Amino acid sequence: MKRMGMIFRAKANKALDRAEDPRETLDYSYQKQLELLQKVRRGVADVATSRKRLELQLNQLQGQSSKLEDQGRKALALGREDLAREALSRRAALQQQVTDLETQHQTLQGEEEKLTLAAQRLQAKVDAFRTKKETIKATYTAAQAQTRIGEAFSGISEEMGDVGLAIQRAEDKTQQLQARAGAIDELLASGALDDQSGTAKDDIAAELDRISGGSDVELELQRMKAELAGGPSAQQQAIEGGAQDAAPQSQEQSPHKFDKQ
Repeated sequence: MKRMGMIFRAKANKALDRAEDPRETLDYSYQKQLELLQKVRRGVADVATSRKRLELQLNQLQGQSSKLEDQGRKALALGREDLAREALSRRAALQQQVTDLETQHQTLQGEEEKLTLAAQRLQAKVDAFRTKKETIKATYTAAQAQTRIGEAFSGISEEMGDVGLAIQRAEDKTQQLQARAGAIDELLASGALDDQSGTAKDDIAAELDRISGGSDVELELQRMKAELAGGPSAQQQAIEGGAQDAAPQSQEQSPHKFDKQ
C-alpha cells in the first residue's frame, strides 16, 4: 500500500508539473497579494471610520460638558447652589466618559497608523512582486520560444517530426515512381514489352528514319549550294546528283533516260 501510494503521488506530481504553467502561478500569487492588500486597506478604512465616530462622540460630550458648566454658573449666580451642584455632578460624569473616549481614540489612532504603514509596505512589496513577475514571465516566454525554435531546427519536436516523416514518405514514393518509369522505358526500348498505342519503334526502324531524314537534309543542302553557285545547269546538276545519291538503284535500271537528258 505504501508503494502504491508513493507511485500514485509520484505520477500525480508529474502530471501536475506538466500541467503547471509558471506564468499562471505567478499571476495567481499576484492576485492573492492584491486581495490581501485590499483587505488591509479595508481594515484601515474601518479603523478610520471608528476613530471618526469617536471624534464625533467626543465633540458631542464636550459640548454637553460645556453646557452643564454654564448652567451651574447660572444656577450659582441665582443662588441655587443645589442646581449648580447637580450640574457639576453631571458634568463630572460626562468628563469621565470623555476621558475614556479619548483613550479609545488614541488607541484607534495608533492602530490606524500601524495599518496604514503596513498597507504602504505591502503595496511596495506587491509592486516589486509585479515587476519581478513580469520579468520572470517574459524570460520564461523567451526561453520557451527559443526551445521550440531549437526543437524545430533539430527536428525533435512533434510537429516537425511529423513533417519530416511526411517528406520522407513523399521522397520514397517519388523515387519508387521514377524507378518504375525508367524500368518501363527500358523494357519498351528492348522490346520486352509491347507498346499498345503503336507509337513505339524498334532500333532498326529508328535507324532507318534517321538515315532518311539525313538524306533529305543532304538534298536540300546541295540544292542551296547550286543556287548560290548560280546558273540553272549547276542547280539542275546538284539536284540530279542528289537524286542519283538518293536512288542509285533507279539509275541502274534506266541509264538511257539520263543519257537523253
